[in-house]
Amino acid sequence: MVLKTFGWSFAVTALGLVAAVLYGGWAGFGVVAILSILEISLSFDNAVVNAGILKKMNAFWQKIFLTIGILIAVFGMRLVFPVVIVAISAKIGPIEAVDLAMTDKDHYQELVTDAHPSIAAFGGMFLLMIFLNFLFEDREIKWLTWIERPLAKLGRVDMLSVCIALIVLLVSAMTFGSQAHQHGGTHADKAETVLLAGIAGLITYLIVGGLSSFFEDKLEEGEEREHEAEEEAKRQGKPVSAVKLAGKAAFFMFLYLEVLDASFSFDGVIGAFAITNDIVLMALGLGIGAMYVRSLTVYLVREGTLDDYVYLEHGAHYAIGALAAILLVTIRFQISEMITGLIGVVLIGVSFWSSVRRNKRLAAEGGEDSKDKAEIPSGV
Repeated sequence: MVLKTFGWSFAVTALGLVAAVLYGGWAGFGVVAILSILEISLSFDNAVVNAGILKKMNAFWQKIFLTIGILIAVFGMRLVFPVVIVAISAKIGPIEAVDLAMTDKDHYQELVTDAHPSIAAFGGMFLLMIFLNFLFEDREIKWLTWIERPLAKLGRVDMLSVCIALIVLLVSAMTFGSQAHQHGGTHADKAETVLLAGIAGLITYLIVGGLSSFFEDKLEEGEEREHEAEEEAKRQGKPVSAVKLAGKAAFFMFLYLEVLDASFSFDGVIGAFAITNDIVLMALGLGIGAMYVRSLTVYLVREGTLDDYVYLEHGAHYAIGALAAILLVTIRFQISEMITGLIGVVLIGVSFWSSVRRNKRLAAEGGEDSKDKAEIPSGV
């Protein structure tokens, strides 16, 4: 069962790691391995949400999502999007960006270094918004209760996360931005670049969130029709079975899943820039991780067991918060990609270990109470 579900993911992992060694040596292997682990962990809640929605669709639309939908997710977001970010920030064409990365690494690295403050500000703000909204959301299951409980109460204040993010951006622009190493231009220019890129990251987050909400409303409309169909079957004395959505409702659900996947993959793609600027290594690591999202989604639809690790989502979001802080700091200071990657992996590993301990404790106590049985929230 495991080999059947994860076989393609294992094959892509092997090929990707071999390609990493050939391209960047063992250092490249390490970067791709860390990126893969981060992407899998950060996309865990994505797979949980995907599975919960996918099981309501009929076989045709399930197949569409698991083929065309995953191709969009893998090649669109994880492979093309990093190239687009580099191209826009460095003011070169996407094809030129790929060509430079493959043929003239020194010039490519110079362009990306010059563009790094804008990339870091954009990504740092996007990831910071994800982290803050997670912290300020009141959820039944809490991991670090001494932090999460008081912050959940503060979250009742409207637009608090936006206000804090803007304050962080202003401070970053005035400190890191004004002191950044210059490759032409004035300190004021660099601070202005950081401000504009950070605001663009904030706007991008709000747009993605708005689209997700729109398609979520469409999804709820489809669920209402499903409920009405079940009630009608009961009135007519027909056997009630789960009605699989098709047609227009399933189409909106498919679009909703794609928007969700795009928003979930933003954190992995942006976070990858905190680990490496090499789009080839980035594409290999994120591509491997994206394959596991598909496999996890299929596994969850068939088995539905992985949501037992209830703290994993928390660990992933704390890793996102750490990546956001690191990206903003790297506007001014250089941080080793290994340190950056290991911070996220350690946070996710600790949350997984905490989940296992929780499950063992509950099993020893004779089971979970109704509160602890709550499912992992959908996150961002």
